[in-house]
Amino acid sequence: MGMIRETGPLEGSPYISTSGWQPPPIQSIEDTGLTQGFLADMVIKALYFRGQATGFEIAEQLRLPFQAVVAPVMDFLKREHMCEIKGSAGVSAGSYQYVITSKGSERARDELERTTYMGAAPVPWTDYVAAIRAQGSGRLKVNPRMMRQALSHLVLDENVFSKIGPAINSGRSIFLYGPPGNGKTTIAESIGRMVLRDDIYIPYAILADGQIIVLYDGINHEAVQQERTGTTGALGGHRSDARWIRIHRPVVMVGGELTLDSLDLQYDPVNKFYEAPFQMKANGGLFLIDDFGRQQIRPRDLLNRWIVPMEKNVDFLSLHTGQKLEVPFELLLVFSTNLPPRDLVDEAFLRRIRHKIEVTSPSFDDYREIFRRVAEMRGFDFDEQALRYLLQEYYIKPERKLRANHPRDLLDQIVDVADYLGIKPAMSKELIDRAAQSYFVDL
Repeated sequence: MGMIRETGPLEGSPYISTSGWQPPPIQSIEDTGLTQGFLADMVIKALYFRGQATGFEIAEQLRLPFQAVVAPVMDFLKREHMCEIKGSAGVSAGSYQYVITSKGSERARDELERTTYMGAAPVPWTDYVAAIRAQGSGRLKVNPRMMRQALSHLVLDENVFSKIGPAINSGRSIFLYGPPGNGKTTIAESIGRMVLRDDIYIPYAILADGQIIVLYDGINHEAVQQERTGTTGALGGHRSDARWIRIHRPVVMVGGELTLDSLDLQYDPVNKFYEAPFQMKANGGLFLIDDFGRQQIRPRDLLNRWIVPMEKNVDFLSLHTGQKLEVPFELLLVFSTNLPPRDLVDEAFLRRIRHKIEVTSPSFDDYREIFRRVAEMRGFDFDEQALRYLLQEYYIKPERKLRANHPRDLLDQIVDVADYLGIKPAMSKELIDRAAQSYFVDL
């Protein structure tokens, strides 16, 4: 069984600016890293489904420059009698209308048996690995001032706050644990926003051992809005390789739906190409495993899956051909759980997780500050006496634990009750009673 292995150490962490890195411009077919035959197959599939198209339209679909790459491919296909020119929408060669011939249709059908992929032309695997390294060769250094600014929207115990910064600076792994409703996921998302302080380039798709892996996904990746600069040649020239898209550093979150299979390449047997797994989509950013321990697989099996990536900064993925790919694991891995750590992990695994942070329930003072902030955001007039009544009747007397999410939920509950009664939402005793009685459940 073969293996595609990257060379050299994978050191450092991805949390710095891109330092000006961007995909180099394409000036020839050789610069794409793809063969003319491979590109011809992509073009002929595009023509097969479109019926007819201009050279510029094909270049736009493949995200390749027309003059340097697509034009020579079209000339090759014409010489092979797989397409012909039907007319022209302008004077330039890119405006010619190309139509597929019967011979071209036959070749397109043969190619569709191998893969139906029709998007941007892929980049070679080695180019992807090099790009992740180039954009992840340093480490974001945060300090208390930066942390207070990034987490200013949260009310955190100082002990918890003081642990988050060093955990980010480690660029390794974080284990957030504690009772539900106290902001573990929100903390992780806030860390993600710090990761997203700059941008990176990723390819739409990758070619590995003759197989196509789709990487970019509009759900987990947020594209940076930027002016198009003639990437296909239709606008006259190009500055960089348009097969790459500039995105904010990703924050990928998964929860109870996570399975071991979803952490490997996802092969589509109908369309015959792969989708990258979650951790590969998170490269250069943050990967949050939320509600850890509530997945359909045993926590121990999931944790064992991460031992090598956490120690070596590399991951291993398998193609259905049996080929192994060694993938950079350049991301901040965050586990978040409200289950007791002793029920999930053993000492050996905890040793491998660099930072363990318990997110505790708020104090009465912290709860008051959270309530005041949420009330202000919701347009309530904050009432100190009403809050004391709430605390006395629904926390102290029943010995109920404080939770950081309760102020938000209770105020939303008051809004619901007030809307039903046709009155203005307020921190009144009546509305607090009705909200609390319909919100809290004595377990």
